[in-house]
Amino acid sequence: MPLNNSYDEQEVIKAIATALETFYANLIEKIDGLNIKKVMKRKNPYLYRAKAMQSASEIVESVLTAFVSSSEETIFGNCFFEPIAIAASGGNKALAEGIDIMIQDKTTNTISAIAVKSGPSVFNADSKKRQEQNFMAASKLAQQAKARYEAYIGYCYGKKKDSGRGKPKMYQELAGKRFWAELTGDEDFYIKIIGYMGTMPEKYVANYKESYNKAANRLVREFSNSFCKEDGSIDWEKLVEFNSGD
Repeated sequence: MPLNNSYDEQEVIKAIATALETFYANLIEKIDGLNIKKVMKRKNPYLYRAKAMQSASEIVESVLTAFVSSSEETIFGNCFFEPIAIAASGGNKALAEGIDIMIQDKTTNTISAIAVKSGPSVFNADSKKRQEQNFMAASKLAQQAKARYEAYIGYCYGKKKDSGRGKPKMYQELAGKRFWAELTGDEDFYIKIIGYMGTMPEKYVANYKESYNKAANRLVREFSNSFCKEDGSIDWEKLVEFNSGD
């Protein structure tokens, strides 16, 4: 039986609008705060030389593309899905550590604890163990309330197959279509999320592109000032010394 049979579409759309605004605001803030020296401290200068990069703009484009790709996935995962899942489930933001949503069904006297994850590849052995401990701690709240307890890890996209090995779990793992259907009772909800976005993402594109282009220009200037010779060529020795020297 799904956790919520009557989700409010307007609340879901509002949650998506807020999530998109948060996503773009955080991503633009990250891009605006980029500093070439901080970035180059963490990069591999030998790789850039091995790829025969000849200009500041080539290196900056590589750096900026990689930074945005990494940052947007993290930021999106952190800010987008959870508020939508809360709105769709009709539950409440959980206060318990490692739990994102708590749903109390008084009709069935059931408390459901949900950990919302972006995709199905977020756990290693240690983090999975911590999640299990968090579910155990949350189960005590249900015991105190003399309520039935259910726990879920919900992966908001992708697929997750049960290996069928090991001990029975105290929680269910559901991904993509199965997770959203469990939350809402709607087998098509995972597709409807795309439709609910409508044209909302488009209104952020101009600001994002402006931020990206400014960052590219700024980082090229900073790189040229710090790691290029008077004739404009890259000073590889200086770059390597900055990255790896004393």
